[in-house]
Amino acid sequence: MMRPILTLAPAFAIAFALTPSLAPADGVRGASAACVEVVTFRLVPGAEEAAFLDAARATEGPLREQPGFLRRRLVQGGDGQWTDWVEWRDAASAHAAAEAMMGNPAFGPFMALIDGASIVMRHDALTFAMD
Repeated sequence: MMRPILTLAPAFAIAFALTPSLAPADGVRGASAACVEVVTFRLVPGAEEAAFLDAARATEGPLREQPGFLRRRLVQGGDGQWTDWVEWRDAASAHAAAEAMMGNPAFGPFMALIDGASIVMRHDALTFAMD
């Protein structure tokens, strides 16, 4: 007989709390966790995907030069929403880079193709990673 999921929740919570391997992403309890910048948005009407991807590629150099940059993924949803997923060493690096990049000319063409009203940006702690 299959047990309802809700009855397993307390056991899972206890196991999760007691498992040291699920500590911050760097594997050291108490160390500052990596930060993931998650930005969702839509393109402006009439923007071409190829032009947008070219503009995104043009931001690679300045982004890689930012202290704390680890990796970036750009994802297109089936509904037309995009997600720019950038991993940083820590939250301070993510916030400093977000501010610096907005003033960088390499980001102008990229930002011009994004519908500003659709942008939602978050900075979240990376708590588990699997490669």
